[in-house]
Amino acid sequence: MAGITWEQLRELAAFRAENGCAINDDPVDGVVSDQRRIDYLDGYLRSLRAAIDDGVPKGTLIVGSLETTAALRLSPILTEYASRYADVDLVLRTGTSCELVEQVLEHKLEGAFVCGPVDHPDLHEEAVFEEELVILTAPQITSLDSLLSRNDLKVIVLRTGCSYRQRLESVLAARGIVGLRQLEFGTLESIFNCVSAGIGLTLLPKSLVGSVWKEQRIAIHPIDPQDAIVETTFIRRSEAYVSSALQAFLDTARLKWTPIAEAAE
Repeated sequence: MAGITWEQLRELAAFRAENGCAINDDPVDGVVSDQRRIDYLDGYLRSLRAAIDDGVPKGTLIVGSLETTAALRLSPILTEYASRYADVDLVLRTGTSCELVEQVLEHKLEGAFVCGPVDHPDLHEEAVFEEELVILTAPQITSLDSLLSRNDLKVIVLRTGCSYRQRLESVLAARGIVGLRQLEFGTLESIFNCVSAGIGLTLLPKSLVGSVWKEQRIAIHPIDPQDAIVETTFIRRSEAYVSSALQAFLDTARLKWTPIAEAAE
């Protein structure tokens, strides 16, 4: 250290090395952000997981889904997967598209079924289902136009972040209807009950309401095709390692769904 003064030494950057990671801490208002170190260690742990994966599906697999997709599409996939891969502890978490996208980005979920397209640079997405959305009202409502002219109209929706809720707001706004009172519920059955009772209207996939429609609990009102058709996509982190458990899940799921491109031919 000959020839270096204390003042010069104080100006040298000091690094903390953690598992090969040396990052200069730059305090901002007296606070040091550790996000770069956290991101590095997340990648380090994912690399360890990949290294010990022997190709046999096992361990815990956590995936997410819209509640509507879980109710409509996932039962045969989950049944088949559970019967074939008994060493995997499969956990399914439901939420809105916004919630699920955030959880995948934060590595809390290995993947999720969401309303697409997502178009996020850090996500890989695969279109898997196509749904037709319809407006649902009480069974005695025969004219949607007359219903929309009512001053006491309410919309029955899932919680904030639901893509169908956002689509309904867009459809109504195109008709010049904004600022309606909203009743927010956390389950589909609660929404069906309120719509059936004439409290308001909602927007959901047509294939989801077959039983309640046949029971004459609700009425179905089609909307313009450009607003009605939505894709359900499966998303995962682009750079994340695809575990054997997740790969087996995707292989099982692909046997049960018809790719949208093929269905359109």
